[in-house]
Amino acid sequence: ISQQPTRNSTIFDRRMNNSTGNTAAKDTMKTIVLLSCCFCLLVNPRISTAFAPAAKPSARGIISQAKVCSLERIRYAGESQLWSANEAVNGDILISGLGKKDSSSGNANKSDESIASKDALSAATSQPQSTESQQQSLEENEAKPSFPLVLWRFTRPHTLIGSALAIPSIFLLAAPTYNSFFTTRTLVALAYAAVPSLLMNLYITGLNQITDVEIDKINKPNLPIAKGDLKKSTAIGVVLAALVVSLIMSVCNPVFSTSGLQVALWGSFVLGTVYSLPPFRLKRHPLLAAFCIVAVRGTIINAGFYSHALSAAFSASKEAAAGFGVLHCLLNDWKCAFSSLFFGVFGIVIALMKDVPDAHGDRIFDIKSFTVRIGQKRVFHTMKNLLVALFGISGGALMKWATMSPTLGVTARRGLTGLGCLLAGYFTNKEAEGVNPEDSGEVYDYYMQLWKLFYLSYLALPLVK
Repeated sequence: ISQQPTRNSTIFDRRMNNSTGNTAAKDTMKTIVLLSCCFCLLVNPRISTAFAPAAKPSARGIISQAKVCSLERIRYAGESQLWSANEAVNGDILISGLGKKDSSSGNANKSDESIASKDALSAATSQPQSTESQQQSLEENEAKPSFPLVLWRFTRPHTLIGSALAIPSIFLLAAPTYNSFFTTRTLVALAYAAVPSLLMNLYITGLNQITDVEIDKINKPNLPIAKGDLKKSTAIGVVLAALVVSLIMSVCNPVFSTSGLQVALWGSFVLGTVYSLPPFRLKRHPLLAAFCIVAVRGTIINAGFYSHALSAAFSASKEAAAGFGVLHCLLNDWKCAFSSLFFGVFGIVIALMKDVPDAHGDRIFDIKSFTVRIGQKRVFHTMKNLLVALFGISGGALMKWATMSPTLGVTARRGLTGLGCLLAGYFTNKEAEGVNPEDSGEVYDYYMQLWKLFYLSYLALPLVK
């Protein structure tokens, strides 16, 4: 009896050992089978491709799985060989991993392989940039431009240059003689007019950008506020400071704060404000918007600074200066009337041509410009024809006046200026021939060419006297 537990224990141990042996044998067999399967998967590319992540049959999906290495060699899922980039471009590669297509026989199994196009593969095999160059490009994109450069872009330089050229040209036109322009009094009066004028220009263009941020993100995404280079709060501070200094200068000096300067600055301030700022926002109404721009670019700037030049620089006394009001100059001085009319019409062209490349954003934000109402083509061709007519009529009139001039010098100056107007009209028409009015980029380039003609017109203005 005492030996029975030992015997039973021995039998139990034998059974456990047999069971353990059988389990170990089974595990060994499973392991062998699993390793065999893995070996088959590794050595057979056809099977490995079947178990690889599914690829789209399109070339785009195929290329997205390609891995381009630094040696310009590419490897596809399931392939056991590497193919050079030249082979990828100049020959067809079998994406299924079965090998390169035999160009001599031209036979391939279409059911088991897909061929990527040469164009798609050439895009995939382009050598990637190094990590260092990528980081450098990212740093350049993230780098913010300096504040003076941002402020310069914020001023809308093409309009600022126009104002900077207009004032000395108007002074020269108003001067009794060319020599009288080069005096200390004249230069001081000119500088005193130029500084607040440029600040007012900054206020008007800056206010327009502040109120049109969302529109500019569509029409002019490179402007400082729309691009994020300038904070809106900073822009507001800049335009307010420019406005305050400009208006103070218009009234603080008893000699140079003339009525003409006050009309030019305060008139520009009022019309520029109601043009952009809610609730007026006259830019939403095409006729009122055109009136604002024509009034500023035509009568207010030309007649205002002409009156200021006569009063501050070329008058013999205060009593004489008081007689050179803006209205008096417009009605009694043909030079003032001519410049106001010419640049008033030119202002219409610039104002309406400016809206042609902005049609998309204006439609979205319900800005009912003439371009939105009647179409880009009609506005573009109408403004182009208007400017050609302006140059043609002005050129013909100047050449006619040249024949009636009292001296040879006046005849030569007016004749050359008239000929320049005719050439400018020809250039305006010629440059418009290849412009697609519905292409914003082309129209904008043409629009900037018109600004160059605007500058040249002011440079030539003193020659008509």
